[in-house]
Amino acid sequence: MHVLFLAPHFPANQRRFVAGLKAVGARVTGIVDAPLHRVDSEVRGLLDDFIEIGNVTDPDQVIQAVRLAQKKGPWVHHLVSTIESHMMAAAIAREATGIPGLSSKTVELCRDKVAMKAFLGQRGFPVARQQAVDTAEDLARAVQTVGLPLVLKPRAGAGAHSTYKLSTDDDVRRAIAETGIAERPAPFTAEQFLDGHEGFFDTLTVDGTVVFEAVSHYYPNVLPAMRTRDTHAMIVTTNRLDGDGYTELRRFGRDVVKAMGIGTSPTHMEWFFGSEGLKFSEIGARPPGVNFWDQYCEILGVDLYREWARAICWGEAHGLSGPRMAGGVVSLRPPRDGIVRGYQGIDEAQARWGRYIWRATLPPPGSHTQPVEAGYLANAAVWVKHPDYDAAREIMDGIGRLVKIVV
Repeated sequence: MHVLFLAPHFPANQRRFVAGLKAVGARVTGIVDAPLHRVDSEVRGLLDDFIEIGNVTDPDQVIQAVRLAQKKGPWVHHLVSTIESHMMAAAIAREATGIPGLSSKTVELCRDKVAMKAFLGQRGFPVARQQAVDTAEDLARAVQTVGLPLVLKPRAGAGAHSTYKLSTDDDVRRAIAETGIAERPAPFTAEQFLDGHEGFFDTLTVDGTVVFEAVSHYYPNVLPAMRTRDTHAMIVTTNRLDGDGYTELRRFGRDVVKAMGIGTSPTHMEWFFGSEGLKFSEIGARPPGVNFWDQYCEILGVDLYREWARAICWGEAHGLSGPRMAGGVVSLRPPRDGIVRGYQGIDEAQARWGRYIWRATLPPPGSHTQPVEAGYLANAAVWVKHPDYDAAREIMDGIGRLVKIVV
């Protein structure tokens, strides 16, 4: 089985997907946009071959690389990518070179939030009101048709980057100024702000059948988590999937995956539950961010990267439906920007909860802090697992209250 992997060298967690492919017996050729000497030795050691191009997001360059691999041999069975910004180039290249996999139509639906919600809304799925926005004039019309409060975010992309909650006319003016859409049109979507609780539903699907699923919760919701310095943002994954409270969500998530035509792929679906009930937010045909598959490996006791590779190569996956633990990540924020001087509460946290902590990333003293909006792993983060969901959440909350970054 010969698999071409788009950008196995960056970001760093890509190597776990490559290692999974090697573990199930695949030959892996990397398509990279960096000289081989700049690819670290671990990744180089996993690759059987590599092809260097200038830009892994340029479909034409990817097509040329695929054709070179096909000419060189052996037979190319799959071309895979797991990063949002690489997926369209990979899909176009597959279609141009006769390789099976996600179509460009499905990838486009998963990347364009306006088209995605229109597609699902037409099929009866509950979605937020929305309007495409490219200019300041478009946003003014959206304020009238969608209504305030609304959320302004890029039509393509992942995470909360360049995302705004607009509640007042002053918020609208500030967003116009910061995005620059009054001078330079850019593709955004303005959608109804949904109240209530936010989380995500992740799967691994094989030929459209869900073989792994996980439900995770944001505390607090993503926008305040990415805008508020004085909170310890948490993502907590439940191990109570059989509970009545998740029946509707699990059925809903499967229906969305089926409607989107996603075959063999990871999926990451964001959802809200509030005064209007369960509502769809968005879906990507990719793994979640913040290296969250590492967390799934820990709570499952199974290498999910290997099982993804088995699904890609052989159309099956093993060991993903057994008992699991709960857990997640708590993001620690500095009180202000500056230089890390040290940490408070580390020793006490380790003494109280160390047996439940499986990973901690603590930038060393002398490191520059990162902006809060840079994400859950921008500064310090602690990963936890526990047999009980409530206990896992309490431990994570305790760590967030106790451990402080000193700047």
